[in-house]
Amino acid sequence: MVNAEYRPRLIDKEIERKLGIFKAICIQGPKASGKTWAAAEHSRSSIMLGDPSGSFENRRLTELDPFHALSGEEPHLIDEWQEVPSLWDAVRHQVDTDSRKGRYILTGSSTPVNKGIMHSGTGRIDTVSMRTMSLFESGESSGRVSLSSLFDGGFGEMVDNDAPRLEELAYYIIRGGWPEAITIPPDSAHYFARSYVNGLLTEDISRIAPGTNIDKMSRFMRSLARNESTTASKRTIQRDLNGDISDETIDNYSNILARLFIIADQRPYSPSVRSSVRLKQMSKRHLTDPSLAAALLGLSVKSLFSDLQTFGFLFEALAERDLAVYAAAGDSSVMHYQDYRDNEADAVVVREDGRFGLIEIKLGTAEIDSAAKSLLKIQAVMASSGAEPSFLCVISGMSRYAYRRQDGVYVIPLTALRD
Repeated sequence: MVNAEYRPRLIDKEIERKLGIFKAICIQGPKASGKTWAAAEHSRSSIMLGDPSGSFENRRLTELDPFHALSGEEPHLIDEWQEVPSLWDAVRHQVDTDSRKGRYILTGSSTPVNKGIMHSGTGRIDTVSMRTMSLFESGESSGRVSLSSLFDGGFGEMVDNDAPRLEELAYYIIRGGWPEAITIPPDSAHYFARSYVNGLLTEDISRIAPGTNIDKMSRFMRSLARNESTTASKRTIQRDLNGDISDETIDNYSNILARLFIIADQRPYSPSVRSSVRLKQMSKRHLTDPSLAAALLGLSVKSLFSDLQTFGFLFEALAERDLAVYAAAGDSSVMHYQDYRDNEADAVVVREDGRFGLIEIKLGTAEIDSAAKSLLKIQAVMASSGAEPSFLCVISGMSRYAYRRQDGVYVIPLTALRD
C-alpha cells in the first residue's frame, strides 16, 4: 500500500523486523502520531474500523463477527482495533492456526479496559510503540551525528551544523512532531495542539472513561504541563490544585492519560552495582509531545519568549522526546539520574547490553561548561562504585558545532542528532 506522501519513520525498521519474527504486531501510540500511515506502508490490505462510511459499517459488522475484520491479503492492517476489543482474541485465535509470520498489523490509539475478556498475545502478538516525529524524521535535524555512534567511540572531528535561531526552536516546540502539523507556519503553529487537547477533553477521555470530571481533568493536565520535565510529586500537584484532588484521583487520571498514550514519563536510572550513593526514584514527568504542554499553558511561538524558564523546560522535553525516538531505534531506552547529593543528569541512554551514556540538555551555549562539569562529577561518583558511562554529552539548542571537549564531554546540537 504505497503512499507517495509518506515520510519515512525510524520505526519502519522495527516494524519490518518484527513482522519477520511474530505472527502479528500491534503499533500503539497517541492519536495522530502516524500509526496508520506507517502500518499501511508495511501492509497489503486493510480495514479501517474508524471509517464512518455506511454509518460505521466496518465497525458494526466486526462487532457482530470479529472475524469479518481478518480477511485480506497479508500482512493485513486492522486500524484502531480497540474499537472492537474482542478483535484481539480473534487475531490471537487466527494466528494460532498456522506458523506463518507477519500476518496482521493492528494499530491502536488507546487501550481498552480488559476486564478479563482478552487473553495474552505473548509469543504471537508483539507491540511496537510509536512516538510523534523527531526533528530528524521531520527534516529539521541534519542527522550528522548518530546517537548510537557515541557508544562506539563517537566522532573524531568537529562537525559543522547550521545553528537554529531561537524562534525556530520555539516553533518546533509549539508545533510538535505531529505529522499533520509539520507544514503549519509559525504564526499558526499552536492551533493543532490546542485542537488536539480540546479533542481529548471533549471526546476521547469521556469515551474511554465515562463519568470523568472533565473540569478537574483539565486542571490536572494543566498542572502536568506546568511540571513538565520535572520530578514533581503527587504532593506538588495537589498544592498546584489547592488540595482539590486526592491521591486516588491522581492515579486514576494518570491511568486514563496513559491509556491514551498521552503520558510518557521518564523512569529513574540506577546502576546495577552496589553503591553507597542513595538515588531518588521519582519518574520525570512528560506529556507525549512538548506541544501538548505548550497548548495546555496557552503558549504560542511568540509568547514562549516571555518565559525563558518554561522555554528551557519545554526544550528539554523536545530533546528527550527525540532521544526516546532515537534510542528506541537502537534497542535502547531513555531514563534520568538523580541522587541525594543533588547530582542529576537530564537523560541516561541505556543499551540492552547494560552500557549507558549520561546527557545534559541546555537551551543556550552559556550553560555548556557548567553542564559538562556536572556530568564529570556524576561520572566520578559512579566510578567509585564500579559503574562507568560510555560517554558524556551536552545537547544544546543553540550550538553551531558538534565536537568533543578536552575533558572528553561531547557537545552536540539537537538539530544535528539522529538515531
